[in-house]
Amino acid sequence: MTNQMELSVVIPVFNEEEVLISSYERLVAVMRRLTANFELIFVNDGSIDGTRSILNHLRELDAHVRVIHFSRNFGHQIAITAGVDYASGAGVVVIDADLQDPPELIPAMVEKWRAGYQVVYAKRLIRKGESFF
Repeated sequence: MTNQMELSVVIPVFNEEEVLISSYERLVAVMRRLTANFELIFVNDGSIDGTRSILNHLRELDAHVRVIHFSRNFGHQIAITAGVDYASGAGVVVIDADLQDPPELIPAMVEKWRAGYQVVYAKRLIRKGESFF
């Protein structure tokens, strides 16, 4: 029997101190319903607010939490790449910490992955408060 992590969630963060705890709580609630074998990988992309200390605290409290701190801001895509490279899960989910995309949609995507799809992604059709442009 293998001890490989089943699911890794990569969460790029930049100055997210206001939503970080809520994001963490919602992600943990969702992931615990899916599997006990998961990790949350927060990639701190050079935040200058309290994000670093919050992430360090979460890492101390929860063995599921992994943290990568960048020395400066390298950008969203680099943060995602670093998190995916660090991930040890058989499946990897990428979600932003700002909660614009609800973590509660992850189970439907994981269901597709478990059914054999290699790549599953969601496409937002409408975003509240935004115009066509």
